[in-house]
Amino acid sequence: MMLFTIKTERLLLRPFVASDNEAMFRMDSNPSVHQYLGNKPLTTIAQCDQYIAAIQKQYQDNGIGRFVVEIIETGEIIGWAGLKFIVEPENNHVNFYDIGYRFAEDYWGKGYGFEAAKAWLDYAFNEMKVTTVYAVAHSENKGSNRILQKIGMQQNGQYLNDDMLCNWYEIQNTNR
Repeated sequence: MMLFTIKTERLLLRPFVASDNEAMFRMDSNPSVHQYLGNKPLTTIAQCDQYIAAIQKQYQDNGIGRFVVEIIETGEIIGWAGLKFIVEPENNHVNFYDIGYRFAEDYWGKGYGFEAAKAWLDYAFNEMKVTTVYAVAHSENKGSNRILQKIGMQQNGQYLNDDMLCNWYEIQNTNR
């Protein structure tokens, strides 16, 4: 099921396929990657298979979801990024678009998160005509908070999510 792809200067953002499970497992089994995600790294590749299936269901249900991030030059999978339509209440919001990303530790601090997040924000506003995009970052995750601020999102409060203090971000589409 190929929805579409997005290319940036260095990255290809594409839908998940089942064979992405090994690359995702390498990333999501690393405790450092899950430091600000509740410290619950994955322990089996079957968990990745379930995760990918859930994302593919989001593609079917909502026409959007998280996408694999590959380096164009090498084809290496380095993480995921994308929009997710959130239907369960979060921070007193429901039925909203959330921008998110996760990268393998070897690729932190190289600008890939910013590049992917910026591309997805542009897609949300210019292609989907979304009025507002939201995001959440653990209050102590300096890298993630910096990316959200750098793409122009404004922190609009904090809330507890599974006993973790999170920063709530939003940005309005001014292109409409």
